[in-house]
Amino acid sequence: MRSRVGDQWIVANLVKHPDIQSKLYSEITGKWRAWYLKATLLEALRRHLPGHFVLPHRVTKEVELDGYMIPKNRLVNFMVADLVWDLKVWKDLIEFKSDRFLANGGEEFDIMGSREIKMMPFGVGRRICLGWGLALLHMEYFVANSIWYFEWTSIQEPTTSLGSDNIEMSEKQEFTTVMKNPLRARISPRMSSV
Repeated sequence: MRSRVGDQWIVANLVKHPDIQSKLYSEITGKWRAWYLKATLLEALRRHLPGHFVLPHRVTKEVELDGYMIPKNRLVNFMVADLVWDLKVWKDLIEFKSDRFLANGGEEFDIMGSREIKMMPFGVGRRICLGWGLALLHMEYFVANSIWYFEWTSIQEPTTSLGSDNIEMSEKQEFTTVMKNPLRARISPRMSSV
């Protein structure tokens, strides 16, 4: 379910940002290699989390957290989305920028939270979603094939030379976070792939 939701957000952002779609196509066809596909998937998961909450946990002993006393046996939860809205961690947090995950010479981003926790699309630590690797693999396969065979564009004309501002990116909460208005896009076969 998570990767299906993520696919919709990724494609919406590729329609909105044709420059990113073009870089992905260059990477997929072997003309350019910089781990851009994985960076784009991570950016989609950062920008459009599958869910804003994790399952609540019970505190096993009284603990103080940022000046607040949490009594033993109290249920605790937090908004996972707040992590990706932290200006101390993410610059230009509203913008969709795949390049932010290519920093450090393409060093693998710590999605499992073993070094640091900057985002939690699949949870972290020992309670991370068991299917996170499969979900990322599915997303890579879906996006790579979608870009290899098709060019995705807006149904309406782009409003700027950099892309389309007319793609509606509002969210709504269902079981996961989905697009409030489903994506409508023009799909054209790529001549080199047919």
